[in-house]
Amino acid sequence: MKSGIFYIVVLLSMQVIAQHKVPVYLDVTKPVEERVESALSLMTTEEKVALCHAQSKFSSKGVARLGIPEVWSTDGPHGIREEVLWDEWSGAQWTNDSCTAFPALTCLAATFNTDLSRLYGVSIGEEARYRNKTILLGPGVNIYRTPLNGRNFEYMGEDPYLASRMVVPYIQGVQSAGVAACVKHFALNNQEVWRGHINVNVSDRALHEIYLPAFKAAVQEGNVWSVMGAYNQFRGEHCCHNDLLLNKILKQDWGFDGLVISDWGGVHNTDQAVNNGLDIEMGTYTNGLTTNSHFPYSSYYLANPFLKGIEEGKYDTDVLEDKARRILRVIFRTTMRGDRPFGKFVSPEHSKAARKIAQEGIVLLKNKGQFFPVPVDKYEKIAVIGENASRSLVIGGGSSSLKAAYEVSPLQGLKDKYGDERIVHSLGYASGPSLYGREEPSGLDADSLRMAAVELAKSADIVLFIGGLNKNHYQDCEGGDRRSMDLPFEQDKLIRDVLKVNKNTAVILLSGNAVSMPWADKVPAIMQGWYLGSEAGNALTDIVSGDVNPSGKLPFSFPEKLEDNGAHFYGELSYPGDSTDQFYKEDILVGYRWFDTKKIKPLFSFGHGLSYTSFDYAGLSIDKTQYSDKETVKVSFTLTNSGRSDGAEVPQLYTGKSKSEVSRAAKELKAFKKVYLKAGESKEVELEVPIGSLAYYDENISDWVVEPGTYTLMLGSSSGDIKAKVNLKVE
Repeated sequence: MKSGIFYIVVLLSMQVIAQHKVPVYLDVTKPVEERVESALSLMTTEEKVALCHAQSKFSSKGVARLGIPEVWSTDGPHGIREEVLWDEWSGAQWTNDSCTAFPALTCLAATFNTDLSRLYGVSIGEEARYRNKTILLGPGVNIYRTPLNGRNFEYMGEDPYLASRMVVPYIQGVQSAGVAACVKHFALNNQEVWRGHINVNVSDRALHEIYLPAFKAAVQEGNVWSVMGAYNQFRGEHCCHNDLLLNKILKQDWGFDGLVISDWGGVHNTDQAVNNGLDIEMGTYTNGLTTNSHFPYSSYYLANPFLKGIEEGKYDTDVLEDKARRILRVIFRTTMRGDRPFGKFVSPEHSKAARKIAQEGIVLLKNKGQFFPVPVDKYEKIAVIGENASRSLVIGGGSSSLKAAYEVSPLQGLKDKYGDERIVHSLGYASGPSLYGREEPSGLDADSLRMAAVELAKSADIVLFIGGLNKNHYQDCEGGDRRSMDLPFEQDKLIRDVLKVNKNTAVILLSGNAVSMPWADKVPAIMQGWYLGSEAGNALTDIVSGDVNPSGKLPFSFPEKLEDNGAHFYGELSYPGDSTDQFYKEDILVGYRWFDTKKIKPLFSFGHGLSYTSFDYAGLSIDKTQYSDKETVKVSFTLTNSGRSDGAEVPQLYTGKSKSEVSRAAKELKAFKKVYLKAGESKEVELEVPIGSLAYYDENISDWVVEPGTYTLMLGSSSGDIKAKVNLKVE
């Protein structure tokens, strides 16, 4: 009887629903654009304006009356930030918001593996989805211009092609989870000093050839759903409301249909915020991280001042419609998507992904006498010296600081592999606590720490020095740049002192930036480890022990000294500027383009990375020798693993043109592929280079031009190690 009544109620309910037409915007079977227009038609002007500014530190309003949810953003590119209080930067002290810490994006770029970039995006997207976020504030693709930039560790290196290839699958992975990626910081945010106001002057050619390609790829190939503006100014306008960047280039030329969100505190003017391409204003009246100020959100530039201007006829209603349309479009692509998948949080799959990315990103810089791998059964006493062996490196760094569910330190990873009784640790040096905006001393005596480490090194069979930078202010940290390229806390002196008593010493650097290495010719082995996330110790030990063969390649050049870098060669007006303006005097010659063109030998070249095996290149050929500008060059060669270990190599294809009507770099990366080979195995490898990618940006016509003539294709294992060359002609 009861079941019969239940079915009658269900049938009656279905009839009632059928009689009431569901609004189009709620019908998940309808196309997104149709739903957007439906919602717009039902909204008041006040509701549309309310979409355009923050309501809390990390959210903006939806339309509660219509059931349209709020937009919730989260840092960052390496893991999902802990929950914070509604109007404070301090943590909300939740017990269920501890995330998986993934490796920093410099590490991802060093993998040169687009499949891993997709895996990274899927994994972090699932974590953001589990936490019910609308927008993930990442990835970052600002170009590595100077090794002093405190935020380089968040980005994908110095080469626009590498960054472009790596950013697209990351975005696609994130958005497959029903979360909008937000590529940042658009554009020219290449330093942290004076970032809030410095006015960047750069040629149109360098802008389009170096600093915009990764953003363009994110929009046109990755179909990214949101873009974050930068703090700095470009040609006299702040980038968060810059007509040239946001309206003309991003929205008109590139056809971007998503929303533009400001960096926190990056908005300065209502007229420009309204008219120059910004859609959502966040964080105004704060400095972006540390100042807690209780100004009402209704006073934001895109709040009551915007509404008043609309009511008085000062601002065109079409501008408001466009902003609301873009915001709704993202909401319907994410939170109100009918088939939005479920997420996962700190899952075994995410830990496995984090470890794999870390493994493939670690770069073996030097390995004289086959120091690495370190045999598990050879040494009775292994001295591990250095603070970074035990210090947390997921905390700090600014907005990318994470509350991780777990973090395996390098020291713990080594102990788990080699045994507690064989691994002995000495701090050697110490930094202060991880604080934003200031430095704090450690309180420990530096001389005592150094002497204790040297004594330990004397009695050890082998020494692994694990140092580098950390995420304190003036190191790898948002809000301030490094003050020199040297290792902090007198690590150089410590390394030299250890080498005096034990020459069987290798250096493992954990950092997101290049550092000077005055001891490089004295140590047998150097490894670049980056910030490796939750699985840091496991991944690093996998490489050190030889369980995994290193295959990472440097995503930026390591100069011998700071003055060798192009941004610093021209003096302070080039970097960091005069506090008002700066001029990118090196123009298109950024990174290896500078070193190779100016014939300055770097300490380690872009693309450099060794293996425990060896690889031979042979038989470079192209499908023909003459091409039109619409064709694609098909390049083939044989790659052989001629060593005794299975491993992976990254063949890199560069192009150059010696006789050109414009200045050009000696070489430019145009293709790469990660190739896995068993010991003794050979493979035919094919790479493709569209002739259109050989174009330069002609400032006279504001367009791309493929110059006819002879080009050289250069195949190598790095920009500094070219194995073979072949010429082709372009009609």
